Amino acid sequence: MAIPGLYQYIQEMISKQIASLYLWPQTLEIPILDGSVGATKKPVGILHVKVVRALKLLKMDLLGSSDPYVKLSLSGERLPAKKTSIKMRNLNPLWNEDFKLTVKDPQSQVLQLHVYDWEKVGTHDKLGMQVVPLRLLAPHETQEFSLDLVKNTNPNDPQNKKPRGQLVVQMTFNPFKEDYERFSGPLDRYASNESGVGRLPKHDGSICGAGLLSVILQRAEGVEGKYHNNPYAVIIFKGEKKKSKLVKRTRDPCWNEEFQFVLEEAPLKDMIHIEVISKRLHFSLLRRKESLGHVDINLNDVVHNGRINEKYDLINSKNGVICIEIRWEVT
Repeated sequence: MAIPGLYQYIQEMISKQIASLYLWPQTLEIPILDGSVGATKKPVGILHVKVVRALKLLKMDLLGSSDPYVKLSLSGERLPAKKTSIKMRNLNPLWNEDFKLTVKDPQSQVLQLHVYDWEKVGTHDKLGMQVVPLRLLAPHETQEFSLDLVKNTNPNDPQNKKPRGQLVVQMTFNPFKEDYERFSGPLDRYASNESGVGRLPKHDGSICGAGLLSVILQRAEGVEGKYHNNPYAVIIFKGEKKKSKLVKRTRDPCWNEEFQFVLEEAPLKDMIHIEVISKRLHFSLLRRKESLGHVDINLNDVVHNGRINEKYDLINSKNGVICIEIRWEVT
């Protein structure tokens, strides 16, 4: 290091060797969704599906029968698939069971139907599957489909030529009133303004049909636990419970999560219960969970106004508040 001219060279060599031990990010690319992609995430209607029956299913059991049930879901969704009941020892089961799914893009989404043979132990055998593009449906018109079951969606798979039976389903797509114009033209009950552009009628108490209740948990502020602060939120509505993600070590959690409830009629006289709870991250003899406060929201105003976006003081909390948006969209 004392030799003239070598000091700077040796310093640079040491720096390079140390830097090679670390992973320095050179670029950070963040894709930004355009408006068209973001718009597809907003629900535009409700798909009503009746799983009617199946015919001539494959025999999977040793006794020459099967115990079938159907799983159904929409493409592009991460929600758990809905399931029919299990029909024991039946190759021609009759279900007549109804399901509702929220639709975000009827032009591209498909209904995915998978038929399984239930097993008490081990994995359930696949009996067949089929898909139905939602673009085949006209709004508010019920259509019945008799679907030939296949092994998969690959048209070149020779196993798809093997008869696997049929599945009969009925489907109805009911768009929300504000989105109806996008799929079938203006509604008669739209009023025209001076420019001639259709506009929606305001929400009023007469809107009492089926619809979608969307609850957007935005954030909470000032929540404080006695033993820990790892808050998450629980939504309870009509006996159904939904949970947000847990945010570690904070009194000001930000969730920005949306939860949906498909309803047969407007919740004019209903309330929704939202509670903030802290959960201990590690095992301890002290209290594992504790409530950081709750709020009960009357949904009458949501139905009449179509949307509320409010900050609520949490009950049983010193200074905690929660910010919530709730929307009601009718079909």
